Parts: sequence; structure tokens; C-alpha cells
Amino acid sequence: MERSMTVHHERTEILRDRKLHKTKRSNAVNEKFYALPEEKQNRIINAGFKVFADNSYKKSPVNEIALEAGISKSLLFFYFKNKKELYLFLLKKSEELTLKNLKESGAYEGDDIFDIMYRGLLVKAKMMRDYPDMGKFSIRAYYEKDPEVAKDVRKIVAPYTKLKSNASLPPIDPAKFKDGLDLQMMYQDMYLASEGYLWQMQQSGKLDVDRMVEDYRKIIAFWKSLYLK
Repeated sequence: MERSMTVHHERTEILRDRKLHKTKRSNAVNEKFYALPEEKQNRIINAGFKVFADNSYKKSPVNEIALEAGISKSLLFFYFKNKKELYLFLLKKSEELTLKNLKESGAYEGDDIFDIMYRGLLVKAKMMRDYPDMGKFSIRAYYEKDPEVAKDVRKIVAPYTKLKSNASLPPIDPAKFKDGLDLQMMYQDMYLASEGYLWQMQQSGKLDVDRMVEDYRKIIAFWKSLYLK
């Protein structure tokens, strides 16, 4: 009995040490990457976004990511232990960057629905300039079915899929709008049109952010003439 308890204790210690070692190793990988200059970090991030956005997970060549980033494959694996770790890092990074930029901009504050939507578009435009393939990558990753990463992808996106949809009407003053207008339906229509336009621009392969912002400014002006008193 005493020997059994001793063996159990030793196994528990071994498992705990392995877990600690694994955690330290994971943190060490991130530390190595984040020790790089920001410009080089972004070059690697954008290279990963681009290659994974253009291919399924399985068909995304790590060699191509390294080439796009201007580093060797061995150096890429110095920062990320394998392809899976890089892929999941990029997915988490895309969520982190989106939330950070939207929060810091205060884009969704206030009660002017048209101003809110335009400011939100400007934030997304900035991210498209800094990370041109991030949106396309995020969409492809969301639907990725490869068993090597699918379960982990679901865990990462789960908290965001449970959030209340942005298609819910923000606080606005009904007195500013035409009488009898279904404001929830109006906002849902504008929201879906905006998302569809952004998706079309991202899929076109020729992303012109300045043109997108100008087009959206005109669309906002049209909506104002259509819905406001």
C-alpha cells in the first residue's frame, strides 16, 4: 500500500514536471519571437497570413512562408516549433489585433449610427493596410476542417461566436429618422451590406483600401439621404 502511494506520488510529480516544461517551452517560443524587432515580427505574421489565406492548412507550404518572410525555414521553426503552432498563433493574433484596434479606437461609442459604422470601417481599413491578408485568413481558418487543427480552431473562435452579433441595433435617437422606419431592419440591412462589401473586396485579390474607404463614404451618404429626416 505504501509502495503504491509512493509510485502514485512519483507519477504525479513527473506529470507535473512535464506540464511545467511544456508551458515553459511554449512561453520560450513566444519570447524568442517577441524579442524580434516589430518590423520583423510583422513580416513573419503577414507572410503566414498570406500563405494560409491562399491555401488550406494542409496545402500551405512552410517553405513559402519562410520565403515570403525573408528568413530560412529553420529560423522560422526556431520561433515556432511546427506548422500547427504557427497557424494557431496567427489565428489568435488576428483576434487579438482586431479587438485591440476596435477597443482603442472607440469606434463603436456614441449614438450616431452612421458615424459608428464609418469609424468602424476606418479601423478595419487601417488593419487591412497593416495586415492585408488577415481578414481572408481568418475567414478560411474559421471553416478549416483539417483534423490536425480543427478542434483547436473551434476552441479559439468559440468565445467570439458566442458574443452578441454586431447586427444588433446600437443606441440611437429614433426622432432623427423617418417616421415608420423599422430601425432594427435598417441597421441589419446596412450591417450585412457592409460585411458583404468588405468580403468582396478581400476576395478580389486587388485590395485597394483607399478606394474602399471612399466607396464606403459615398454609401454612408446615400444611407443618410435614404433614412434620415
